[in-house]
Amino acid sequence: MFRISSLLWIFTGLLCLAGCSLYLSKQLDQQFGVESPLNRIILPNNSFAVTPTDSPNYYTDVAPVLEKRCVVCHACYDAPCQLKLESLAGLERGANSQKVYNGTRLLAANLTRLFEDADSTQAWRDKGFFPVLNERQQTPEAHKASVFYRMLALKQQHPLPTYGPLPDSFDFSLDRSQSCTTAAEFDRYAERFPLGGMPYGLPGIPAHEQQDLMNWAANGAPVIPRDQPLSQAHADAIKQWEAFFNRDDLKGRLVARYMYEHLYLANLHFGQEPDRFFQLIRSRTAPGEVPDRIATRRPFDDPGVDRVYYRLIPNPEAIVAKSHMPYRLDAARMQRWQALFYQTDYRVTQWPGYEPSIAANPFKAFQALPAKSRYRFMLEEAQYTIMGFIKGPVCRGQTALNVINDQFWVFFLDPEYPDLDDIGDVLAEHSDNLALPAERDSTAGITGWLTYSKKQLAHLKAQEQYINEHLKAYKGPSLEMIWQGDGVNDNAALTVLRHFDSATVAKGLVGEPPKTAWVISYSLLERIHYLLVAGFDVYGNIGHQLLTRTYMDFLRMEGEQNFLHFLPHDAAQKELAFWYRDAHEEVAKFFRQTQMADGLKTQIRYTTDNPKAELYSKLSDWLRGVKNVSHNINGNLHLSEHTRAQLNRLESLSGASLQWLPETSLLYVNQASPYRPVLITLFRNSAHLNINSLLLEKLNRVPAEDTLSVAAGVLTYYPNALYELNPDSLNAFIDGIPQLTSKADYLQLKQAYGVTRNAPAFWAVSDRIHALFHTQQPENFGWLDYNRLENP
Repeated sequence: MFRISSLLWIFTGLLCLAGCSLYLSKQLDQQFGVESPLNRIILPNNSFAVTPTDSPNYYTDVAPVLEKRCVVCHACYDAPCQLKLESLAGLERGANSQKVYNGTRLLAANLTRLFEDADSTQAWRDKGFFPVLNERQQTPEAHKASVFYRMLALKQQHPLPTYGPLPDSFDFSLDRSQSCTTAAEFDRYAERFPLGGMPYGLPGIPAHEQQDLMNWAANGAPVIPRDQPLSQAHADAIKQWEAFFNRDDLKGRLVARYMYEHLYLANLHFGQEPDRFFQLIRSRTAPGEVPDRIATRRPFDDPGVDRVYYRLIPNPEAIVAKSHMPYRLDAARMQRWQALFYQTDYRVTQWPGYEPSIAANPFKAFQALPAKSRYRFMLEEAQYTIMGFIKGPVCRGQTALNVINDQFWVFFLDPEYPDLDDIGDVLAEHSDNLALPAERDSTAGITGWLTYSKKQLAHLKAQEQYINEHLKAYKGPSLEMIWQGDGVNDNAALTVLRHFDSATVAKGLVGEPPKTAWVISYSLLERIHYLLVAGFDVYGNIGHQLLTRTYMDFLRMEGEQNFLHFLPHDAAQKELAFWYRDAHEEVAKFFRQTQMADGLKTQIRYTTDNPKAELYSKLSDWLRGVKNVSHNINGNLHLSEHTRAQLNRLESLSGASLQWLPETSLLYVNQASPYRPVLITLFRNSAHLNINSLLLEKLNRVPAEDTLSVAAGVLTYYPNALYELNPDSLNAFIDGIPQLTSKADYLQLKQAYGVTRNAPAFWAVSDRIHALFHTQQPENFGWLDYNRLENP
């Protein structure tokens, strides 16, 4: 009886809320007319409430402010209320209370990808998005009743306190409930959250910027069209590359399909004007015609047309660091791909089609393409390839990233050792054991760990059999098996730095030697991409997301085990036991079943009692000629001796005091003349007993083993804390860290040396950080995300 009564009360409450919202909406209808999407573009023959001279210009006055003040929270899939402000199209689309990130939904969600899943403002309204700009009568009063205007005015009327933590009414947690207010409900919102104006949880923006935004909104948010013609160099490059991607023969079509499925998330550029980027899309129309984008849930889904064309279009959005994956297309790249795919002797006689069991499995779909060419295509831009599962396609992703350690180094098997000419057929023959979760629908049931462990075990046994049958001279792992970047390519060694549900991939060996490392083969690299990038659906249900997480466990373990094979057997077992402390017995059983054959022992000679440290040193020497050191502290020409010494001291800290630090901090360090300011990224590497448990990450924490990594430049896109330091305060800040014993201690340290999210100088510091980021890392620059900043 009680349960029925409770449900009745809940249902009644929901009806009341719905009725109240409807009543408020009708009030606005009577006051300002019914909402109706309108064309904001001012053209000679259309009527608008204002003339261009009455309002700030969107492109020159408004968009730059939106980028540096609003896009830092409202971008990509984790934009609050799906209000994406990287473009005018996102602002006109408006907001939606449904979350994109929802790991508990039972059914896959409807797609709401900007520029893909609807082509008009009305179409977005039909999908449940509501306006934040005025779409009623075009009068000053109606414009000022818009959500956009009133959010800015609310901040102006109720600025944040400038010292100490913000009130408990602010919730900055990742899975917080969001208040996605409409214009009709805004009075109620303002009453409940008087400090909830925009920018939310940050100081008000400079007065002249605030005035430009409010004047623009008060004038009806008009937009004078902007012509952005392509430069002749860009037009020529697009013509050349579209010809390359759209050959008519079967081989050319299959090669282009393979390339597209790996490049569809890239921000492509041609070397000219590095701030202008392009996207590769599937189109119904051929080069020379207006591109007609084919939107599918995944890049390998059936396009629904007989012939797909691959087209290059300008990226219409502001660049944000958390999703920015730059990729250069130039003459050298085209020449290299010609050699890999068109100057190699092979034939394509059959089109693989788009049946999910084929299209989702690259070893079946692209069996006709040489495996060595496929591997080199990914390997020679390995940072981009690995970055795919770190950044894209979802900006952030605990599903993929709580499967990896906080810091590890990555090395790659040399494509020439062993020769990969025959392995493509072997992979295709055993491809059922390499089946990926994406073969299923985005609404999937939950398959257990044991199911995938059997498939992975069968794959590894087949791999061992291939080695025994084809590599008679092979005695065991040696340094010669590790790719040296062909003597010139700095993708040969990478560092992955995780901070909860986001991470960074850096070239080089960043930080102190890590607890774990991976050695990646072709089949492993391909599966990582098709599992976590091409095949992952952020709109998928709980089954799809758990399947993906479970499968990634085995890919991580395969990469780790490949590394351990280079160690003596006893040392490898000792490391394995340490990495997987308290793990389920099935994990230990799996590793026992996949040990290297007795006759295949490491060929590396060790002379110390710490073989792992010795192996790291040998690998560093082996890759000396191609190792990228731009993020290293030692040898960095931009650092004074004093700064370098202090940062080395910072990186040497370890232990339980570090647990009170945030996962990632960004330091703006002013140095003594003649050295210029530098940006430093500080990572707390959280230690775990093991990382095999999906829901037990916190319980597996071992704070006493925490370490720090210090990197030159910006290597975090979601900073938790900002600091502006000089030589003296840098020393004092570092001195304070070992003394931390509680959160209160850390808050004192932060108040003394940090730039809190409510500090009056916040935006000035943010501007300095972004300006220096753009100067020092122009190709990788993008707006940072401030959603994860601590309170305070």
